[in-house]
Amino acid sequence: MRLLIDAGNTNIKLALVDGEHWRPVVNIPSNQAGDLSFAGYPDVQQVWVSNVAGSEVDRQIKAACAVRHWMPQFITAQVDACGVRNGYALPAQLGSDRWAALIAAWHHVGAACLVVGSGTATTIDALSAGGEFIGGLILPGIELMQRSLTSATALLPAGGGHYMSFPHSTADALFSGAVQASCGAIQRQYALLDMIGAPVLLSGGAAYLLSPHLNLPVQMVDNLVLQGLLLIAQEASKA
Repeated sequence: MRLLIDAGNTNIKLALVDGEHWRPVVNIPSNQAGDLSFAGYPDVQQVWVSNVAGSEVDRQIKAACAVRHWMPQFITAQVDACGVRNGYALPAQLGSDRWAALIAAWHHVGAACLVVGSGTATTIDALSAGGEFIGGLILPGIELMQRSLTSATALLPAGGGHYMSFPHSTADALFSGAVQASCGAIQRQYALLDMIGAPVLLSGGAAYLLSPHLNLPVQMVDNLVLQGLLLIAQEASKA
């Protein structure tokens, strides 16, 4: 049994995997990492973690694992793994969540694609037809875009809003602007990838907000980071 942990800036996702069988994924807010407890978990042989939520969450995950005498494996991006080559100038600087998602994406399609994570931040990463990560973008997620405007200006309303092509209220203008900016960046990167028919793998909490507005071959895929963690764990077990 493997325990997979995807610690993001907003949520921590936990998945138990027995061979190829997945138990239901559990979500907890990242700011509640101090309450992590694995007391009710069955026998776990390995714990694999992607953490981009900072050193305190790192410490809290290790403390919860120590209670069960588990030694968690925290992944970092490598030069290559699971068929994917890392094109970053300094490979280890690539976020562990993006690295795991790229590996999962390559496992899914085995071809050129865009890998889009839509959470606190929106990440737009490109894989070549040969499995090379050729670069990517990071921009504020939809909620963060809205929050940055309302916190920096005096008269803009906080939160709410609906998508409209031509908004008639400030709340709708804020929300629609964030959606359009995100979709525009995705579509721009897709054009730069210049691979007709290449899929766009879309995951994350805001994926459902973006998908209807993308005129691209979108595939909605849940839990790409957790899937990538499992592939990394499986490759390590074969070494």
